Amino acid sequence: MKATCHKYMLEFKRPSGTSRGVMTEKETWFIILEENGKKGIGECGILRGLSADDREDYEEKLKWTCENIDLGEKVLWESLLEFPSIQFGIEMAFLSLKSENPYVLFPSDFTNNTKSIAINGLVWMGEASFMKQQIEEKLADGFNCIKLKIGAIDFEKELELLHFIRTHFSAEQIEIRVDANGAFALDQALDKLNQLNQFQLHSIEQPIKKGNPKAMASLCETTPFSIALDEELIGVFSLDEKEKLLQQIKPQYIILKPSFIGGFRGTQEWITLAEKYNIGWWITSALESNIGLNAIAQWTFLQNSKMPQGLGTGALYTNNIDCPLEVSKGQLWYNTSKHWDSEFPDKV
Repeated sequence: MKATCHKYMLEFKRPSGTSRGVMTEKETWFIILEENGKKGIGECGILRGLSADDREDYEEKLKWTCENIDLGEKVLWESLLEFPSIQFGIEMAFLSLKSENPYVLFPSDFTNNTKSIAINGLVWMGEASFMKQQIEEKLADGFNCIKLKIGAIDFEKELELLHFIRTHFSAEQIEIRVDANGAFALDQALDKLNQLNQFQLHSIEQPIKKGNPKAMASLCETTPFSIALDEELIGVFSLDEKEKLLQQIKPQYIILKPSFIGGFRGTQEWITLAEKYNIGWWITSALESNIGLNAIAQWTFLQNSKMPQGLGTGALYTNNIDCPLEVSKGQLWYNTSKHWDSEFPDKV
């Protein structure tokens, strides 16, 4: 078996803002396996400044992984505990190599195009007028669940945007999730949650920065509406650490990004623990290309969650890989009449 890794820069169609800044491009890496004339493709979806494996030796570890590919997927996964995005890429690449179709890793009613996955519509941070435009587009596109990034513009303007939505749509018509990406100060967080509560929000992701478990536990206990942990899960590698975190903070939800938490195996560990402690969960992509998004979507479908998932990121880039994934009326479909880019992976 031969393994190679390739860097690929994804270019955003328009600058995309979070409370951590504005992104114009996103680095990703592909692992390509070749054996007996077949190819398998995996994506290592690293996000610089956020991923636990954003380290100086990342590229060196990728090369080591390719050089030691004959160790097999299980041994490599266990050896890459502190490199969750590479764990995910390896899982994906081996599944792809073994599959009859390298892009159909988990055959199902989803990949047969007979069933879809409910997803939320993502609204990026920006000027209030830009965010309002995005909201109107998502509502017109038929989404009944939208997720707003908040925490980067003036809080009063964000409250005005939420008021705009609720003036036109009730909580029964549109579910609103907000994501603060850790933007709220510890001493202001509860007050802001109380102000946000008037808009009947479904949940807020990561209201304060990760690494403040006592403060987060207090918030989860006193919050007027549900809190979902996101960044808090990053860098928590062992099963014992994961369980201790959930026992201490007791969140209402956790949000699972396979690229950040050790691929499908790592995600499954979190799901098992969440269900043990009656904590809700949903799965989201982490700005991967369509290669990674495709694998996450196929696996997510098999988990049979009824909640809208965070998988609507495929249209963000100018140079994404053409694929059968498409969004229609708030649902993600695998349109079997569409095809994968025939030049990929030869062009990377």
